[in-house]
Amino acid sequence: MTAIVVTAAVIERDGHFLVTRRQRGVHLEGYWEFPGGKCEAGEDLAACLARELREELAVGARAGEELLATTHAYEDRAIEIHFIRCAITGDPAPQQGQEMRWVARGDLAALPFPPADADLIRLLTGDKR
Repeated sequence: MTAIVVTAAVIERDGHFLVTRRQRGVHLEGYWEFPGGKCEAGEDLAACLARELREELAVGARAGEELLATTHAYEDRAIEIHFIRCAITGDPAPQQGQEMRWVARGDLAALPFPPADADLIRLLTGDKR
């Protein structure tokens, strides 16, 4: 099974992180996630992140450091996910009907995130498990 390459933006403002909720009818529906998506053929990570944020939240984006890269095998697919710190310009507004929230660092672990996000949540919250 070839892994799907995905980027996810870690956007922080005043100790809060921007997250969106996966919609009904999609893989992992109802889970919260860091915005982003699949890279297209030949697209680099920064370009993918900028395109996805423009499409999903109507904001400009500048990719920063990669915080974590990991792979995860789900029952029906494998993903290689790159969590990248990101600065945005403009006010994010969901373009696809998804729910969006700014969540305090200490509250991240209380939300249901996909299993592939577990290491990032531990990193951001300081959980040493």
